[in-house]
Amino acid sequence: MMTTMETRAATTPTTSRATTERATADRPSPRRTRTQIPVRIRIAATIAVVTAMAMAAAGLLVFVLESTRIDSSLNQQIDQEIAEFRALEDGTDPATGEPFADVGRLLSLFIDRNVTDDDEMLLTYVDGEARQGTPNQFGDSIRTEPVFRDAIARLLETGGTEVIDSPRFDEVWVTVVPVDDVRDPRASGALAIVNFADDERSELNRTIQTYGIVTLCFLGLITLLALWRSGRLLAPLTTLRTTAESIGETDLSLRIPEQGNDDLTALTRTLNDMLARLELAFVGQRQFLDDAGHELKTPLTVLQGHLELLDADDPQEVAETRLLLLDEVDRMSRLVGDMILLAKSDRPDFVSPAPVSLERLTHTLLSKARGLADRDWDLDQVGEGIVELDEQRITQAVLQLADNAVKHTAPGDTIALGSAWDAEGARLWVRDTGPGVPETDRQHIFERFGRSVVGADDEGFGLGLAIVDAIARAHRGRVDLADDPPPGATFVITLPSQQEVPWPAS
Repeated sequence: MMTTMETRAATTPTTSRATTERATADRPSPRRTRTQIPVRIRIAATIAVVTAMAMAAAGLLVFVLESTRIDSSLNQQIDQEIAEFRALEDGTDPATGEPFADVGRLLSLFIDRNVTDDDEMLLTYVDGEARQGTPNQFGDSIRTEPVFRDAIARLLETGGTEVIDSPRFDEVWVTVVPVDDVRDPRASGALAIVNFADDERSELNRTIQTYGIVTLCFLGLITLLALWRSGRLLAPLTTLRTTAESIGETDLSLRIPEQGNDDLTALTRTLNDMLARLELAFVGQRQFLDDAGHELKTPLTVLQGHLELLDADDPQEVAETRLLLLDEVDRMSRLVGDMILLAKSDRPDFVSPAPVSLERLTHTLLSKARGLADRDWDLDQVGEGIVELDEQRITQAVLQLADNAVKHTAPGDTIALGSAWDAEGARLWVRDTGPGVPETDRQHIFERFGRSVVGADDEGFGLGLAIVDAIARAHRGRVDLADDPPPGATFVITLPSQQEVPWPAS
């Protein structure tokens, strides 16, 4: 029977772990339900679209502004010609010194005096017939255009400006300025100002085309740079995904390489720290379970062995076995209670801090400790102040230290408690005059199931100091073994200075 139970106890964790690993292996890996566009492609596409929109908006703005400038320039040229013509009309004939004899003379003199640009032509009309014009490369061609002749016919009566288009000329501004002969009301004349906007419009269009070609080239270059740079920036994320896929249930030692000094590097560092904490937690949990199983194995073996050898017909043996098994059950209950307490120590509600008088707490702790054993109990020092802590948990920790001191001392030895408040924070300590802690054991006495030299009658499991350490850390403090000279040992619980709160108002 013993062999069967031991085999079952030994194989249960392995079987459970194997089942878990098999279930994990059988679990279907996540599949992509649809084609996903890589992030680097989306980043590059976004940059390309935004850049294209910005460049297109800039090109459109330049086109609108330049078109407006061309229109304004043409209007200024027309206004200038009209102003010069009106000034000559209001003046006198240089040949006679008197007002102009007829409109023909006025128009002829204005044409002779005017030097036009390549994109401008002046024409004169007397009684509706063309008389004279300035030389221009487009002069003969434009005069034969029906749309031009129709525009002139309309404007000779009313005056004004029209913009015409023809198969040969994309944009021509025709402005007619009527003038009457004051001496002969039956005679009339007009000045026609013709402006060709093709050259400037063509130059603007060529500029926009060149801008478009250059923009496309730079857009392609920017897209390639965005692809390259986004790929390098997202490389840690790719490594992160690969590393995460490589991490198994039994190996958390892999880390993501840290390169650079940016937000992704900070994220990588944070994830590495998280992996380190998870690894530490899993290793600690596994070690804790292994140690707990080892500690429980002994009392279970004792129970099983005595039950197998028990003679049910012998009342005395039954009574003795009953007392022995109850003692083992009590030991297991204490072990399970300590394990549950340590398991709860990582929960946020493990402690419930409240303002506590350090002086009152110290006296209360000494009073409770006196009942542990016949020792020379003493009070070293009492601190004053209000400290934010969980009184029950701190009482449990200090009494645990006092119980350890009792186990390592004899009647007549001194055990002292004390407290203090200084710049480092609130301190509570337990001091004894026992043999002290060997130097080789100082590193692991606060570990779970870590034990130093103990007496033959010590039935502890090595969880007492681990519980004290958990309570101190839950208060954001610590527990230390002071470097006092032997004999004896001094354990100090230090709570950080921010635990202090003001005295309550009277």
